[in-house]
Amino acid sequence: MDHVSIPNSDEVNKAVEGLKSNGFVVYVVENGEKAKAQALELITEGSEVMTMTSKTLEQIGLTKELNESGKYNSVRTQMNSLDRNTQKKEMSKIGGVHEFAVVSTHAVTQDGKLIWASNSGSQIPALAYGADKVIVIASTKKIVKDLDSGLKRIYEDVLPQENKRVQAAYGMPESNVRELFILNNVSPMLPGRVQVILVNEDLGF
Repeated sequence: MDHVSIPNSDEVNKAVEGLKSNGFVVYVVENGEKAKAQALELITEGSEVMTMTSKTLEQIGLTKELNESGKYNSVRTQMNSLDRNTQKKEMSKIGGVHEFAVVSTHAVTQDGKLIWASNSGSQIPALAYGADKVIVIASTKKIVKDLDSGLKRIYEDVLPQENKRVQAAYGMPESNVRELFILNNVSPMLPGRVQVILVNEDLGF
C-alpha cells in the first residue's frame, strides 16, 4: 500500500480493528460532511474546545463551526486574544488543558497507532494528557502499514506540503519535524478518551 491514496476496504478494516484493540473508539464515514456531523455529535455544546491547526478540520468546516458559531467555548479564540510575546505562559496553560481537543493526525498504522509530527510541540500536551477528550479526524489515505511507513509518510509527503503552508501563512522559509508523538493505545482507566473518525475521502495532507 502507498501512503497518499484512499486504501481498499480490507486495509481500512485492519486499521479499524487495530485501533479498537488499542482502546480507541472508531467511526468510519464516507465524506467530510459526515465527519463533521459525527464530530459535532460527540462535542457537547457550551463545552471548552481547542481546535488544533489542521487542513482537514478547515476543509470540512469544523474549525469555523467550533470557533465562530458561538455554540462552544473556543480555546483558540481565547488564545488569539493574547500577546504571544508577553503572555506565552498563559497561552501554554490555556492551550494544554481543556475539555475537548479536536485534531487530525499525520499517520494511522494498521496495528492501531496514531503518529503526529510537530514543529513547536504546542499540540502535544493536550493530546498526551491535558484534554479530557480527544477527537481525531483523518482521511483513510493516512493509513499506513507500520511506524516506519508512517515516518516515511511524514517526511516524504506531509513535510513538503507543510513547508508550502507555513510559507504562505506565516512567511516562514520552512517547517521542521522537531518532535514526534506516537499514541500507542488508550489507558484502560480513561475509556473513550480518544475517538477517531476515519473518512473515506481525500482530505488534508
